[in-house]
Amino acid sequence: MVYVTPVLALLLTVVTSMALFEFLGVNPVEALRNFFIVPINNKYGATELLVKATPLILCAIGLSVGFRANVWNIGAEGQLTFGAIVGGGVFVYFHDVDSVFLLPIMIAMGALGGAIWGGIPAFLKTRFNANEILTSLMLVYVALLLLSFLVHGPWRDPDGFNFPESRVFSDSATMPVLLEGTRLHFGTILALLAVFGTWIMLAKTLVGFQVKVIGAAPKAGAYAGFSQKKIIWFSLLFGGALAGIAGVSEVAGPVGQLLPSISPGYGFTAIIVAFLGRLHPAGIIFAGLLMALTYLGGETAQINLGLPVAVTGVFQGMVLFYLLACDVLVNYRFRFNKIGKVTS
Repeated sequence: MVYVTPVLALLLTVVTSMALFEFLGVNPVEALRNFFIVPINNKYGATELLVKATPLILCAIGLSVGFRANVWNIGAEGQLTFGAIVGGGVFVYFHDVDSVFLLPIMIAMGALGGAIWGGIPAFLKTRFNANEILTSLMLVYVALLLLSFLVHGPWRDPDGFNFPESRVFSDSATMPVLLEGTRLHFGTILALLAVFGTWIMLAKTLVGFQVKVIGAAPKAGAYAGFSQKKIIWFSLLFGGALAGIAGVSEVAGPVGQLLPSISPGYGFTAIIVAFLGRLHPAGIIFAGLLMALTYLGGETAQINLGLPVAVTGVFQGMVLFYLLACDVLVNYRFRFNKIGKVTS
């Protein structure tokens, strides 16, 4: 049932969505067709699905490691943004350099930037026992405001007619396109490599074993000599690095420059992706594709049916709600005690 509940949650979401569409005065069948079929009924749409799924998978695969260890990193959006700032900053300062090494350096610096941003809540957690949920979440807004300051100020394109944007990235600073006539880029390959590498790490290495033991039985892990603080550092740095790579893949891919907003909330949606994929690398691929489809479907429904773009967020929220609800009913059963009160 643990692996059936994501499917059940999706079915319940679809049923509820149909009721919502009916309430909005839209044919439910037509709305679902625009959500799930129309966006990917041609080659370009299918590749756009992969483009949207790339940052989701990168962020979710990093978050899944922390969640397995009971390290609740909620700040992937901020780590993605800061990774984009650091990686994109390489091009801003070396915009006149035409070298094959420019993009790899940007990717490496993006990973470093994301890891640094993830390291802040790790330090606060291990040094002061500060709640990593709050610190990582608050740092999201710090990163967003820092990005806004840079593109409105020192990094603004001098030839951009005073718009808040950086220089457009050159060819040497742009992700190579994998399929001509589409936006499918090298970042998708990086996401697949991250999935495979994480699976190997969790299944075959000591650190992966420590992550699972610390998450499942902290006292047993401590008895075995595993350091919980080291796992906290590893989880947050690892998740931050992958989110930073996701940020670079966006600004050096479909976005093509630094803007005040470079993500529609991939870092937050990645939390749903991680849990919908059952924190397993293979499951995260399928969950990432599904959540990417909600972004495309929301845009298509907005254009074709006049639905508000907020429908995408509502759909994603319902998936998480039903997933958590199904998990509760799978792991617990309710019964009435002697005085008629419900207990679990």
